[in-house]
Amino acid sequence: MSPHSHPTSSPADCHARVEASFLRQGLMQHLGARLLRVEPGLCEIALPYSERVTQQQGGFHGGAMGALADIVGGYAGLTVAEDGLEVTTVEYKINFLSSFSDGELHGLGRVLRAGRRIIVTSAELFHVAPDGRRSPCAVMQQTLAPVPKHY
Repeated sequence: MSPHSHPTSSPADCHARVEASFLRQGLMQHLGARLLRVEPGLCEIALPYSERVTQQQGGFHGGAMGALADIVGGYAGLTVAEDGLEVTTVEYKINFLSSFSDGELHGLGRVLRAGRRIIVTSAELFHVAPDGRRSPCAVMQQTLAPVPKHY
């Protein structure tokens, strides 16, 4: 995490904050995503392969991969946002490196720079094969804006 970040909570508080928000994410719940790890400036989520995340040729759909990257980057950013705030995506750029059609994807989001007005994050997506082999499949850079929490 950048020296310019400002986490406001303990690791346990970060996890509880992200988990409460994650459980409200209808899309991630529908797709069967699981929260794996949360630390200040970092979030990891798994997305299992299923018919809900495929494109017409049977591989993970780019939209599902983009959603996973957006979510892990956003939640990494949420861990450094001030209490009482959420974050919303202003923009992101994703590069798809390869396609897979089994196992699951793991998204790892990290804060690159946290400021009061914007938070910049990155995300790496890895395919985890049924035998445990990990292969990179996408990278993303994202800009977030802190916004008031309304729930």
